Amino acid sequence: MASEAMDRALEQLDQAVTAVVTAAAHAPEAASVATGGAIDPFVFQLAIFVLSIFVGYYVVWSVTPALHTPLMAVTNAISSVIVVGALLAVGISTSGLATGFGFVALVLVSVNIFGGFLVTQRMLSMYRKKDR
Repeated sequence: MASEAMDRALEQLDQAVTAVVTAAAHAPEAASVATGGAIDPFVFQLAIFVLSIFVGYYVVWSVTPALHTPLMAVTNAISSVIVVGALLAVGISTSGLATGFGFVALVLVSVNIFGGFLVTQRMLSMYRKKDR
């Protein structure tokens, strides 16, 4: 039963991501036609960012508690990719600003990963049998 629920949740997540990617891929042409080519790229990118926030919010809040632990593990894996990007930003940048932002990103993603593992451990301990 949990496997079926997880499959449904992953399928919904896949559909939501596909919808956002498809909309983002076709949005420049639609925006260009609608405005005669006079849309600011910053406004366009900000609109996509805001839409992705809404999609993420609804996807996360529709996850059942039983699926929280596997999805947290995936989130930790994604955060590890961010660590690699932050290390690259810190290591190869010639600008002090880029190094600073890379360091801040590295600290924040490290806190995110550590906290994610703590939450995962706590969730898994809830399913263990208690010794009396």
